[in-house]
Amino acid sequence: MKAFGLAVMLGVVAASAPVRALEVIGSSGFLGEWEVSATVTETASGRTKDYRGPLVMKHIGLCTQDGPVEKKGEMRLQISASSQLNATLSIPGTECTASGPMSDSYNGTMTCSDRQVIPLRLRVR
Repeated sequence: MKAFGLAVMLGVVAASAPVRALEVIGSSGFLGEWEVSATVTETASGRTKDYRGPLVMKHIGLCTQDGPVEKKGEMRLQISASSQLNATLSIPGTECTASGPMSDSYNGTMTCSDRQVIPLRLRVR
């Protein structure tokens, strides 16, 4: 019975811990033709915080004649106490990674498994 009570108490404590979510917005591509958006939720904290959540990449370039093309996937972020960002953007068939210093935004490149290096700009709120 004590074990059950302890499990219930631990469940209440774990359930009451606030889950931190971040909104990530930005763009990718040489002309910024892909709009990037994600809402990521904290999955681990400590000196490095881990986040994960759904990703939407929308092609907003001039070549979109039938409306914007959307690709959905997952974003994983790690943000260290020293403001180092490691990001993984996964969409079906492709995985892209980016890393570098971040203040309130990241302005750099991402490397994709099936493409050349692509400019990436992210703002985390």
